Amino acid sequence: MGNLLIVLTVTSDPHLQSPMYFLLANLSIIDLIFCSSTAPKMIYDLLRKHKTISFGGCVVQIFFIHAVGGTEMVLLIAMAFDRYVAICKPLHYLTIMSLRRCILFLAASWIIGLIHSVTQLAFVVDLPFCGPNELDSFFCDLPRFIKLACVDTYILRFMVTANSGFISVASFLILIISYISILVTVREKIFR
Repeated sequence: MGNLLIVLTVTSDPHLQSPMYFLLANLSIIDLIFCSSTAPKMIYDLLRKHKTISFGGCVVQIFFIHAVGGTEMVLLIAMAFDRYVAICKPLHYLTIMSLRRCILFLAASWIIGLIHSVTQLAFVVDLPFCGPNELDSFFCDLPRFIKLACVDTYILRFMVTANSGFISVASFLILIISYISILVTVREKIFR
């Protein structure tokens, strides 16, 4: 409800038509999609006795979780850049952070998130699976999915972990560098 309220407020109030609120509304949309990837299945399973997820359902859930998760990480970097420009270059803010640039950030976020998700699925979708292709859970993640395979998956698990780890660590480092730059700039302005 909170994310939906943010989206409605930003889209309906003309005073909130700035890059910061545009990015914030899109982050809220991404959060809405993210929670919608597992919650419906969980609610459905609460009402049933047979609580499993099919192979196809698992693949779809993995796709959406990784696509939206990757998109969210990149969008957080765009939001950090927005805050950096607003604090460190306030007179150039509207020139640097135009609506066009915000849309490019949003498109890049989705493209990177989709590439990350497709890459993750490319590693695992052609594995030979044996036994019942169902998981005894409403939530499907890659490690649990890979355990259904009939082959040794050590190298594959490493590749999947490295792929997710790379996007997570790279996003984290960029965010840390951005906020350290902001803090250094604020410190310099205070002690001048």
